Amino acid sequence: MSTDAEGRTGPLVWQSHPGKPATTHLAGPEDIDEACRHLTARHPDIVDALHEHGALCLRGLPVRSVDDFAKVRDVLIPSSTPYREKATPRSDYGGGVYSSTDLPPSQPIALHNENSYTLRFPGLLLFGCLVAPEDGGATPVADCRKVLDSLPPRLVAKVRSVGWQLKRSYSDLVSTDWRTAFSAESAKDVERYCDDNLIAYEWQPDGNLRTSQLRPGVIRHPTTGAEVWFNHLAFWNEWSLDDELREALLDEFGADGLPFNSAFGDGEPLTREDLRAVQAAYETATVRQPWEAGDLLLVDNILTAHGRDPFRGERKIVVAMGNPVDIDDCRPSTRPAATSA
Repeated sequence: MSTDAEGRTGPLVWQSHPGKPATTHLAGPEDIDEACRHLTARHPDIVDALHEHGALCLRGLPVRSVDDFAKVRDVLIPSSTPYREKATPRSDYGGGVYSSTDLPPSQPIALHNENSYTLRFPGLLLFGCLVAPEDGGATPVADCRKVLDSLPPRLVAKVRSVGWQLKRSYSDLVSTDWRTAFSAESAKDVERYCDDNLIAYEWQPDGNLRTSQLRPGVIRHPTTGAEVWFNHLAFWNEWSLDDELREALLDEFGADGLPFNSAFGDGEPLTREDLRAVQAAYETATVRQPWEAGDLLLVDNILTAHGRDPFRGERKIVVAMGNPVDIDDCRPSTRPAATSA
C-alpha cells in the first residue's frame, strides 16, 4: 500500500499468482491503530476485491495478539455472527474471537462453507495468524463459482431440484453432545431452537438426540447475484470417512446413528462416485498460501469454501465470523425444511 507526499493512501495492489489466493502486502503501518486507519480508508476497495476474488490474503500488518486481531476485525467485519449448531471444538478467546479449530494437527479438514446448514450464517470470515506452523497448516480456499462450474451437470441438476439433507446424532461418546451443539441447558431449549429453525428432532431412549434438516445446495450471492455451490453434502457424507472408521461406526451405532451423514434432499444416498466428483471439483478450484505471522485471510463465506491442511509444530490461527446472511436473501434453489428424523 503506497502513500503519496501528502500522506494519502494509494490503491491496494492485488497479486494473483497461480495456486494462491489474491494477496496484497500492506507495508507501512507500525502499530495496529495505524493499520486500522489504513484499512478503514481502503475498506470499499477491499469489498470490491473480495466480490471479485472470493478470498483475500492481507500480509504485513502488525497483528500480534488476539486484541490486535479483534481491532482489525472490527474494521473488516463490524457485525458479528454467533457460532450456531456447533460441530467441531473451538477455544473461545472472548469478544467473538475463536480458535479456527482444536482438532488434532494430523487431521485435515475438508473444504466447506461455514454453517451452510443453518438458516442464518456468516457472510464473512476473518482468519488471522498469530503463530505460523513449522510445516503445513495452510487454510486452503476454493471459489464456489468455479466448483459449481466443474461439477457434473447431473449432480448439479439433482441438488438444484431437491437440495441436500443432513442427519446428525448427538452423544457423549462420539461427535458433539446436544448441550454443546445447541448451547442449551434443557431439552426444551433444544426443541424450541429446532422448531424455530426448521429442524426435525427425535429423542432416543438413552437421552441422546437425532436431528434432520433439508437445505438448498445451490444459492446466489445476495450482492453479486453469482450462483454458487453452498453445502456440506460431501463434507459430512459417510463415504468421506476413512473406510475402517466408517465400518466401526456402522457396527457400533448403525446407519441411523452415525454422528453425521448427508444425502440428496429426496433421501437418495450419495455414491462413492458422487463424492469423488464433488471432491474433484473442490480440488480444481483450491488455492492456498502458507501462513506467516500477522497474515489475515478475509473470506466471503458464500463465494468461497475453506478447509485446513495437516501441520507440524505450534499453530495459532484465530477466526471471527460476521456479516450475517439469511438464506431467504440468497434465492435458494430449494426451500429449507425440517425432515423426518
